[in-house]
Amino acid sequence: MSRLIDGYAIIDLPPVSQEVLNSYDNVPLDVYMGNKTRYKRFSQYKIDYISDAWSFELLPHRPYGQSREYNTVAGGIMREYEPLQADFLPYLHAVAANLPLDRSESWQVNVHQNRSRATEAKPGLVTPEGIHKDGHEYVAILVFNRHNVTGGEMRLWKGLDSSEPFWRGTVQPGHAALLDDRAVAHDVTDLHPDASGEEGHRDIVIAAFSRWSERWYGEEHDQAVLNSKPSAQ
Repeated sequence: MSRLIDGYAIIDLPPVSQEVLNSYDNVPLDVYMGNKTRYKRFSQYKIDYISDAWSFELLPHRPYGQSREYNTVAGGIMREYEPLQADFLPYLHAVAANLPLDRSESWQVNVHQNRSRATEAKPGLVTPEGIHKDGHEYVAILVFNRHNVTGGEMRLWKGLDSSEPFWRGTVQPGHAALLDDRAVAHDVTDLHPDASGEEGHRDIVIAAFSRWSERWYGEEHDQAVLNSKPSAQ
């Protein structure tokens, strides 16, 4: 368990398996976000600290919903995604072990497997919602592959009204960015094909951690999503 100095940290991930890399080739198109350049699977877990490690329990599959307060593009609706197929648990364990999670509480984790594609005609829109917070306590962005792309630079901001990012960098494959979502906002620049001119892609997982008492799961959460209103900001 680590502190996130300045609200973020970059960590190494365990070696990436070929199974995980290959799994991105059959991720379905995300029809809700990314202007038809994003592909997504989604699953949810409950985690508890047991015997000196975090234990992950896969929750029954449900649609994903996000408040309009945090997502003005596709918030306020329940989005249907297919569940994860590959085994990401070794990487999720590494992330959880490096976050300052309260071990006396249960946590809920949303896990998004995303591929963003880029062509010369259509850049990959990684964060179409712009500079944002996701509404969780902690967020991790795990990068598994960058193929024939430029861009995809992550920028961190002290607040949604900040004029300049306080940190910027391109998270490389085999690494993860850990964010205190309540302390910093973030965005990621668009992807473009590299000098080869061929179609490129960036393969990541986003893991978002909320205390079980504030979980993004179940009928009560879904109804709150449907009733949500945009932020006043």
